[in-house]
Amino acid sequence: MGVTGLGLLIVAFDAFRVGTLLIGLAMIGGAVLRWALPSVGMLAVRSRFTDMITYGGLGAAILLLSLMAQPHPWLKVPFLEDILHFTV
Repeated sequence: MGVTGLGLLIVAFDAFRVGTLLIGLAMIGGAVLRWALPSVGMLAVRSRFTDMITYGGLGAAILLLSLMAQPHPWLKVPFLEDILHFTV
């Protein structure tokens, strides 16, 4: 939660890409911690598998979107521009 809070603080100070990268990494770190910790006691409302898939998937999506954010994306996916031209 601390890394996510730091990421949100960095986003608030106008460093969007770095802040969202931290948030995505924190989500993936949460998935790894959920996998590594055998029992979470009374906090276990969902299954471990559900938590890992949800945290990992959302973290990966946030990382991917932050790398592709405009202007000057760090990651360029060539076929996405073609899809955009076909839909508009």
